[in-house]
Amino acid sequence: MKPLKKEDINQQVFELYDAYAHNKIDRRQFIEKLSLYAVGGITVSSLLSFISPNYADTLLVPQNDPRLDSGYIHYESPKGGGTIKGLLSKPSATEKKLPGVVVVHENRGLNPYIEDVCRRTALEGFISLAPDALTPLGGYPGNDDEGRALQRQRDRNDMLEDFIAAYHYLKSHESCDGNVGVVGFCFGGWISNMMAVRLPDLGAAVPFYGGQPSAEDTAKIKAPLLLQFAELDARVNAGWPDYEAALIANNVEYTAHMYEGVNHGFHNNTTPRYDEDAANLAWKRTIAFFKEKLG
Repeated sequence: MKPLKKEDINQQVFELYDAYAHNKIDRRQFIEKLSLYAVGGITVSSLLSFISPNYADTLLVPQNDPRLDSGYIHYESPKGGGTIKGLLSKPSATEKKLPGVVVVHENRGLNPYIEDVCRRTALEGFISLAPDALTPLGGYPGNDDEGRALQRQRDRNDMLEDFIAAYHYLKSHESCDGNVGVVGFCFGGWISNMMAVRLPDLGAAVPFYGGQPSAEDTAKIKAPLLLQFAELDARVNAGWPDYEAALIANNVEYTAHMYEGVNHGFHNNTTPRYDEDAANLAWKRTIAFFKEKLG
């Protein structure tokens, strides 16, 4: 059998995976529904393998990249999960203080993709911190299915406190110039929006396909926003019109991009939802925004 390609897969398979990845259906239901698309020589196992994350072959920045000083640190989150582990990364060749970026994971803990994004951010001239909100439960367990199950055991507002604490840790770090922004994906997009609500001194926020705050909370936002959406992401996009109306009503500085023909998770290069052109453009815009707003 020839290797599957993205073009071979029915769009409803991506929507089905999205429902599974966001706990709308359990694994038994996912496999059962996936079997409906195992036709024409395509098997359930081949579909499952194709749509699942591939971390082994997709890292863009090696863990031991000599251009970076990267390593795990621990910081305190007294209002959240206590002591939290995170990956801290910064360029190895510079001695000057740098602006900081908190990198927020999806709904499955600090997996290799988010660690890679943390390193990518550092290569652009930032000190970056990617916390693991699963630390109180033993940390990211090594696969996303178990990671999602663990993350469901934590209250999302407690996890928000962990990322707010990461902001304060980074802001006061000896290598940081005090200007700190946040970028997050999916669950991390919601966290990014909520950090903008909670932190009046936040330098910039870039939520990728993230859930939106209430109109009341939106009125509290002071940070400039760069909002990244996927056209085919009906679940998240449903809240965008009301969010935009609240942003306009409260004179919040924002720029929004809707990437045509792509799915939720289009930036994540470990799954077939990845769209290289949209991901590269969105990331280019993200880095330019941080360089403009964080100095």
